[in-house]
Amino acid sequence: MRGLLLAAALLPMPAAAQDMGGMQMPAPSPAQTGVPSTPPVKDSGMGGMDMSQMDMGPTSYGSGSGTARLPASEGAMTGLHVMAGDWMLMAHGYLWGVYTDQGGPRGDSEAFVTSMAMLEASRDLSATTHLQLRSMLSLEPAMGQRGYPNLFASGETAHGAPLIDRQHPHDLFMELSARLDFAIGKDASLFVYGGPVAEPALGPSAFMHRASARYEPLSPISHHWFDSTHITYGVITGGIATAHWQLEGSAFRGREPDEDRWDIESPKLDSWSVRASWTPSPDWALQVSHGFLHSPEAQEPEGDERRTTATVQYAHGGLSTTFGWALKNKSPGRALSAFMAEANYDLTRHHTVFGRIENIANDELFPDPASPLHDRKFRVTRFEGGYAYRLPLTGPLGLALGGSLAAYAKPAALDAAYGDAPVSYTLFARLSLGH
Repeated sequence: MRGLLLAAALLPMPAAAQDMGGMQMPAPSPAQTGVPSTPPVKDSGMGGMDMSQMDMGPTSYGSGSGTARLPASEGAMTGLHVMAGDWMLMAHGYLWGVYTDQGGPRGDSEAFVTSMAMLEASRDLSATTHLQLRSMLSLEPAMGQRGYPNLFASGETAHGAPLIDRQHPHDLFMELSARLDFAIGKDASLFVYGGPVAEPALGPSAFMHRASARYEPLSPISHHWFDSTHITYGVITGGIATAHWQLEGSAFRGREPDEDRWDIESPKLDSWSVRASWTPSPDWALQVSHGFLHSPEAQEPEGDERRTTATVQYAHGGLSTTFGWALKNKSPGRALSAFMAEANYDLTRHHTVFGRIENIANDELFPDPASPLHDRKFRVTRFEGGYAYRLPLTGPLGLALGGSLAAYAKPAALDAAYGDAPVSYTLFARLSLGH
């Protein structure tokens, strides 16, 4: 916990009200909705803002990572909220202790720690202009370039070699960004967002920000289809937002983060994306997006990629779900698709069940050119289900204990490398600041 608090202390001018465990930022500001604000009210449950004058009605929505939208019914996040003059400051974060045993000959077992710390500072600059500053850090680079075991995951490199069946760590700097909203009507606004470390308008909210993945201890194997751009070095996004719709476009750096996870890489604007989001009611959030990524992978420096994603998110009561499809066109003849469905259901105040199904077409599982399976495309399905128990703690801290079990469906050609029927299990303890 000391490391998590140290990371928060090192954050520059406060940061994101994004949820690091599936929760969301407070509802849109007056500048986003065009409705004049009233003096802030502490402990309102919505980040210290008085929402009574913000006439969003049934069309309100929540905000996830970057500029992505979430269903408002997922509920506003909690954490530490402090008013400092006209500024509303918020702190949130989590620390996971995880042990996983990934099955089969290519699986591995390991105990590791993942973490995130964030701060946000926001204020109205005028009756029609709202400013939000975000920063987010992780101490995951301390686990080393190879990250942690995750069967059938691929993407990026470690020590110059392709990283296969393992998940890379997040960077120390996950977000350093700002957003300005300018009201142009009762429920419409123009906005500009970006920074040296930010997220372009491509894909859904990143997996660690979705309530449907709140207690999933490992990253999705479909991460590099849907939301791998959530840490991008150099982003500028502009768009128009209403209570129901958001249309936006980004210019950004296409290359994924390199193996040095401790630094800030040189921002570039060599790629682009567009996204349309629809939030017809507090229970629903839908998005479709498309982007061109210049040379995203270090192991294929001459290869560009066109990526398309479409997702539907639904939340009501204690249920949160995400359903998605994505397609990567990496070169002629290399169209790789992925499907994903995940759900989190709070049975009671203390008991939660969760699950995820992913189906991906992957041609990176055998990077050795001498292998007869090199560059061959295999469609793999991962099934995972789990349970979490939330301890009845008081105050801003939350602690959940749980575990998950995963099985896989794959072509027979992979049996020699992965075994006939690999099974993986994961145990975790999740300590969070806020719930």
